[in-house]
Amino acid sequence: MKRVIQTIVMAAGLLSAAAAVQAAEIVIIVNPANPATAMTPTQASQFFLGKSQMFVPVDLPENSAVRAEFYKKLCDKDLAEVKALWSKLVFTGKATAPKEYSSAAEIKKAVAATPNAIGYIDKSAVDSTVKVITTLH
Repeated sequence: MKRVIQTIVMAAGLLSAAAAVQAAEIVIIVNPANPATAMTPTQASQFFLGKSQMFVPVDLPENSAVRAEFYKKLCDKDLAEVKALWSKLVFTGKATAPKEYSSAAEIKKAVAATPNAIGYIDKSAVDSTVKVITTLH
């Protein structure tokens, strides 16, 4: 009986940890010198889906849970849909796919170094090197 209770407690802990990951607040960031102060998710999706080149989007790696959650929250698309869209844009020469960085720290560094870059990270990673223009819930 003790083993069953331990298993149930452990499973409950794993489920709450998974829920915490899913409930992460993702923010869209730009360079602090960028004049943009706010942006709607619809406006931001234009850059992350290759419909506008006004900003240069940067992405987390394909296997990132934050990336999957970002595209789901931003434009209600899964990663396969986003990849297919970018493949078509790249193939037809209409756009260049976002450069991928391996971590939030690298995303922040790239955005801080590039005045027209736009990226996304978990809200907990925000610092003074970037400016938040949208929070996705």
